[in-house]
Amino acid sequence: MAGIETIRKEIKRLADPEKAKILQRFFKTGPGQYGEGDVFAGITVPVTRKLVRKYCDLPLGDAAELLKSPIHEERLLALLILVEKARRGDDATRKRIYGLYLKNTRTINSWDLVDLSAEHIVGAWLAGGNREKLYRLAKSKSLWERRIAIVATFHDIKRGRPDHTLALADVLMGDRHDLIHKAVGWMLRGRFSGPVIAPCPGPCSATPSNASRPMRERPILPEP
Repeated sequence: MAGIETIRKEIKRLADPEKAKILQRFFKTGPGQYGEGDVFAGITVPVTRKLVRKYCDLPLGDAAELLKSPIHEERLLALLILVEKARRGDDATRKRIYGLYLKNTRTINSWDLVDLSAEHIVGAWLAGGNREKLYRLAKSKSLWERRIAIVATFHDIKRGRPDHTLALADVLMGDRHDLIHKAVGWMLRGRFSGPVIAPCPGPCSATPSNASRPMRERPILPEP
């Protein structure tokens, strides 16, 4: 079974310095920006997904260790492996992955990392149960924990259950960060051929202006 060092050697082999420069600008890694200090290898998401298929048997402990990497693509790979393990695993495995995820939110620190994992790990585990944790995350000082809270509800939206999305949108209405406005807008619009949630009067009309704009960050993700 391949371990972390094998994965890191492959990441290094696949690295593209020119793409890395583009990604570091795109993800705003400069001083004072939301992604300050993040390091990219320059590997695309489709290539990373191929690595998931190759290394999906990585032990949970190794995936947790990989999630602490300073390299963005290594953290993304760790998360996508955890998503796959959660999809295939039993309740005990899914619960363990959920706990591991929430213990490592400090390194789930970019919108793509959140958006490709939160619904599948946090949203799926909490489905049908107590959602109090989402409301605590929504009030966190951490930008990324607040984004996890709202994006996790995409699991419910896909199943026609928008109640917690609407309630969390209310909680996050006054948030000052652009990335939260965009995430709320994305959840309220959904990504379906028809509207998921119809326009509503009253408080909903006060949704931050950025929530009604197409999100500039979405196109880099390979999702439909």
